[in-house]
Amino acid sequence: MTTAATLGPEHLAFVRGGVSIIVAARDGQNETTVSRAVGCRVADDGRRITVFLSAAQSGVLLADVRANGVIAVVFSQPTSHRAMQLKGTDAVIAPIEAGDPHLLAEYRQRMAAEVAPLGYSEAFVRAFLQASPGDLVAVAFTPSAAFVQTPGPNAGARLEARS
Repeated sequence: MTTAATLGPEHLAFVRGGVSIIVAARDGQNETTVSRAVGCRVADDGRRITVFLSAAQSGVLLADVRANGVIAVVFSQPTSHRAMQLKGTDAVIAPIEAGDPHLLAEYRQRMAAEVAPLGYSEAFVRAFLQASPGDLVAVAFTPSAAFVQTPGPNAGARLEARS
């Protein structure tokens, strides 16, 4: 059984924001596979995170998740470099829900607003984070550990839940 990491409201708001999402898994020899997520869904209680990937771009990573359920996801705010990492050991391929396409469209809008000051257009962000409905795969997991990944003296420290 996986023990859930405690994420406070501030952390859940961050994960739901305009953040870059990078997903990593590993194979049986501990070789890492990495892919960019095109959005995420957070359960209302914050205990389950679902990341969305392009199947065409994430085939090896998805095979690794299917084989062992180990996952690490980094959420990073481009304008500040604030970042956090969530790890889990129970990742599974999950069904796409009816509201997910709308959720992903909202994510692209938040991400476009986040990177606009850096010179990236909304059209670029839409294209960069696009996955056709037939190519979209959901991977759900329970965060069992959470870490600060913002560059600086606290990078790598366990995340402390704040209310």
